[in-house]
Amino acid sequence: MNLAAMDPKNYDAQLEQKRIKLEQTFAEFTPPALEVFSSDPAHYRMRAEFRMWHEGDDLYYYMFDKELNEKVRCDQYIAAGTLINEMMAALIEDLKPNPALRHKLFQVDFLSTLSGEILVSLLYHRQLDDVWLEQAKQLKAKLSQHFNMNLIGRARKQKIDLDREFVIETLTVNGQTLHYKQIENSFTQPNAKVSVKMLEWAIDSTKNSQGDLLELYCGNGNFSIALAQNFNRVLATELAKPSVDAAQYNIEINKVDNLQIIRMSAEDFSDAMAKKRSFRRLEGIDLDSYDCNTIFVDPPRAGIDDETLKLVQGYQRILYISCNPQTLKDNLQTLSTTHKITRFALFDQFPYTDHMESGVLLERK
Repeated sequence: MNLAAMDPKNYDAQLEQKRIKLEQTFAEFTPPALEVFSSDPAHYRMRAEFRMWHEGDDLYYYMFDKELNEKVRCDQYIAAGTLINEMMAALIEDLKPNPALRHKLFQVDFLSTLSGEILVSLLYHRQLDDVWLEQAKQLKAKLSQHFNMNLIGRARKQKIDLDREFVIETLTVNGQTLHYKQIENSFTQPNAKVSVKMLEWAIDSTKNSQGDLLELYCGNGNFSIALAQNFNRVLATELAKPSVDAAQYNIEINKVDNLQIIRMSAEDFSDAMAKKRSFRRLEGIDLDSYDCNTIFVDPPRAGIDDETLKLVQGYQRILYISCNPQTLKDNLQTLSTTHKITRFALFDQFPYTDHMESGVLLERK
């Protein structure tokens, strides 16, 4: 993390550099004009993690700055949402004078929402006892007078939820209200306002679709739920059990009746579609009944494996969201032999860093 680079005055310039770099990276595929979706220049992150430094009676948050090659004290953090910054200040004032809560505390994680909920996780290099629990309850009661918050304590092979291990995010997407259960330590998009722009772009890219949608790597159903309106049915896969559980919850609270989630890896699902082997998790699901002309993929940084890439290539339209331009480029070497890019987007999820979130819509040649 280069904390010195986080200057809102530099925001437009750093976004322009990303635009140029992304266009140059994908020039060989002759994509259409790049659609650029900016972030707020400050207070855009909905989650943040800080290490804790103990110095006599003092206690403070810090991050490691790679450019300076040293730790930097963070009483406030310009990238984090306003709610996180408010909680940082309130929390540290109560931790400092409390031996039971600060003893061997080495990290604090924050997960917040645009809807006003925040989850605080305290991580320790010691086992948590009844004294810690009692003090933690008092801390939560005090902070809850001012914040809609939950508190978790973590130590090796130990986790204590004082209330619940998740927050409920509420996003307004094209005027529609969507609710998402986001679980501690599970993947969520860090920049909520840019996430809304990503959802709206994906909805716009797939409007007037025919048939059904297949989605791989669906997480907590973030895209599946928003895209369901454009398709007759949606079949989505995700391997991580907490994410699948959250997705099922999100399907129910958003009253989506045409979406089914299967807990499987993309690799196993590719084998199932190719009839290479059968899976107990697919019992009662007639894969042949789906008429999927469109496939949506939002893979991890490693991109799509070769077998899954063959599956993806079989669809008329491919909507691909990527957090790693290099693996997207590698995958496009294969996909571009059968498909052409008809939409191309940059989503600035991670301002002031080298990370770029991008999206392409590919249609069969």
